[in-house]
Amino acid sequence: MVTIAPTARQRAAPCTEGAVQVVEARTDVGSESVRASAAVLSDGERERARRFAFDRDRRRFIVARALLRRLLAARLDIPPESVELAYGKRGKPALAGQFAASDLRFNLSHSEDVALYAFASGSELGIDVEAVRAIPDSDDLAARCFSRREHARYQALDPRDRALGFFQCWTRKEAFIKALGDGMYHPLDRFDVSLAPGEPAEILRVGDVPGEQCGWRLEAFSPVPGFVAAVVAERGR
Repeated sequence: MVTIAPTARQRAAPCTEGAVQVVEARTDVGSESVRASAAVLSDGERERARRFAFDRDRRRFIVARALLRRLLAARLDIPPESVELAYGKRGKPALAGQFAASDLRFNLSHSEDVALYAFASGSELGIDVEAVRAIPDSDDLAARCFSRREHARYQALDPRDRALGFFQCWTRKEAFIKALGDGMYHPLDRFDVSLAPGEPAEILRVGDVPGEQCGWRLEAFSPVPGFVAAVVAERGR
């Protein structure tokens, strides 16, 4: 079960067993909010922010990371500045320090000014969001990044549906490999997801294992008009 919650500053309700909480937020805010956000970041996060070439991207990163800290802090009942984060081999974030043994799992994604955060108890998860738009090399990307089955299904779409089909496939695959913690290092042709507009969102295959037996569940949704998103979490944990 996925629940979409508003951005909350107060103590957050804990995730119930088997549930995924999703929070949607906007990152285009005023200068005062950006300064307040920067104040809760770690030194490493501020250094990352300084490396962005464009001010708009820097501001969005600062706001998105600060909100992650506030959302985690609300669930841990600590100040945002006290949240300690670590990163896996492929960059997946997790709680560190005194909270490393916590059951709280999380993931985040942002596209343009839309940011999504997913939280679960004891279940690894991944989330991805994208603005649906026409991109010149979408057909080439689909040929390189989709599995054979996905590519055939993509090519069979009406040209008017291809932008939506492309990003539905992209977000579902990205959410899955983020849940695994492998990022783009995971072979993208090793699993299939559904992508056609109007069809149920499903993991169809992982290796030689049918999707319903793979141990992962997928849900897809549109957080705001013009955007699609997907969240993947472990089953039965």
